[in-house]
Amino acid sequence: MGLSRSAGYTALRESAAWLDVSPRTKIRIQGPDAARLLHALTTNHIQELVPGQGCYAFFLDAQGHILADAAILRRQEDFWLDAEPEVRKLLLEHLDRYIIADDVTPEDGTDHWAAIAVEGPRAAEVLAALGAPTPTTPWAHADWDGAPVARLDLSGVQGFVAYIPPERKERLIRQLEQAGVVAASTEDARIVRIEQGKPRYGEDISERHLPQETQALYAVHFSKGCYLGQEIVERLRSRGRVKRLLVRLEIETHIPPQPGTPCGGGQITSAVFSPASGKVAALAYVEASLAVPQTTVEVAGAPARVLSPYQPGA
Repeated sequence: MGLSRSAGYTALRESAAWLDVSPRTKIRIQGPDAARLLHALTTNHIQELVPGQGCYAFFLDAQGHILADAAILRRQEDFWLDAEPEVRKLLLEHLDRYIIADDVTPEDGTDHWAAIAVEGPRAAEVLAALGAPTPTTPWAHADWDGAPVARLDLSGVQGFVAYIPPERKERLIRQLEQAGVVAASTEDARIVRIEQGKPRYGEDISERHLPQETQALYAVHFSKGCYLGQEIVERLRSRGRVKRLLVRLEIETHIPPQPGTPCGGGQITSAVFSPASGKVAALAYVEASLAVPQTTVEVAGAPARVLSPYQPGA
C-alpha cells in the first residue's frame, strides 16, 4: 500500500515550502524586569541570553507539570514568545498572575503580526536570495526591515519564521512562490514533524507530563537556580527516574494507530503514515527501560522500532 506525496510534503523534505503560521501565539514582554520574570517562570536560562539569541523552554506549575512550551527570543528592547495557538490565553494569564511588583508589560501580538514559516533543505538559500537573514543556530533571530526572522524548525527540518505586519504577508508569499517555493498544508507539516520525532504541545506533551518524560532536555537548564516547578525537576534529576519516556517510533504497518493505543507500557500520542518510509511514524510514551534506539515494542500487533529522539538543529 502506498500514499501519494503532496507537493508540500515533498518540498518540506527535499527543497523548501512555505506555511502560514499566523495563528501561533505571539507575546511581546517588555520592561526592566522582563528577563528576571521569565527566568523565574521557565525551565531555561533566560538571563544569560543576549539580543539575537533565543531558547526553547517549558512553563511549569508548582508540581513540575508542563503548562506550555515556547520559543523565547531575546531582542534589544524586549522578549518575544512564540507558542502553540492553544496556550495563548493560558500563557497570558500565567504571566499576569506572577507579575506582582515587577516592571513588566506583556502584550498579546497574536492578531497584530502575521507569521510565515519557510522550511526545508533550501529554506536558507531561498530566504537569503530575498535579502532576509538566515540565522544558523536554533532560536537565533535577526531583524529584517523592522521584523524578526527566527530559526525555529517548526516541522523538525531546517526552517525559519518571519514575523511581519499583516500588510506584508501577501507580498512575501508572492515573492516565495515566484522563487519556486510551494505551499505546504498543516497536515504536510504534521507528517514531517512526526517523521522527525519533534513533539508538539497539546498533542505529544500536556499538563500531565514532567520535563524529563519528554526527553526534550534542551528546554531545561539544570543549574540556573530557582524557578517555578524547579524542586520537582531537580528531585527527579537527583534521586529518581521517570517511569515513561517519549520516543519516536517506526511501526511496521500502513494504518496509523489512534492516540491512546497501548504501546510498551505506555501509549501512542500521535501517528501518521509516512510516504517516505512506507510505514507509520509515531510518537509514544513507553516504559523508560524500552526507550533505547533500536529496541522493538509492539503496537496493535505490529512491531515498532524505537528511533533516536529529535535534536534541534541536527
